[in-house]
Amino acid sequence: MTQTTIDPADFRKVLGSYPTGVCVITAMGEEDRPAGMVVGTFTSVSLDPPLVGFFPDRKSTSWPLIEAAGHFCVNVLGSDQQDVCRAVGAKGDQKFVGVEYALSEHKLPIIANAIASIECRLYSVTEAGDHWFVMGEVLRLETTREEDPMLFHRGRYGGFAELM
Repeated sequence: MTQTTIDPADFRKVLGSYPTGVCVITAMGEEDRPAGMVVGTFTSVSLDPPLVGFFPDRKSTSWPLIEAAGHFCVNVLGSDQQDVCRAVGAKGDQKFVGVEYALSEHKLPIIANAIASIECRLYSVTEAGDHWFVMGEVLRLETTREEDPMLFHRGRYGGFAELM
């Protein structure tokens, strides 16, 4: 089998042409402190059983905290939540300063005003190059408001615009 060499800059540029939704994955970490990470790789996987997935970077310092919790919540951000995205996307342990959230019955942080929340039990983690492919079994899900989702496209955040 022949190995193809792809320039990482070209890979990012071409794949950046495909817009993605923006979610915050949350869990309760050690000492009852919330852990979180921003992802643009969230997807539905299976209806039976109900599975969802996302791809954290293997170098992520937040992913091990979420994995150790064994449960996580996918918080789908609205286009008006860039402040939440910036806060949780920051490096360090102060990701939730100024971010409003409530704990669910599964003791998962649900971000205030997220347009949807999907609570999951960790189902599997598979190596996928320089990322992990994480699947979660859906335990509970809810749409909380009908707003534009936050989208990421070509290095910028924005919202959805309907075609007329």
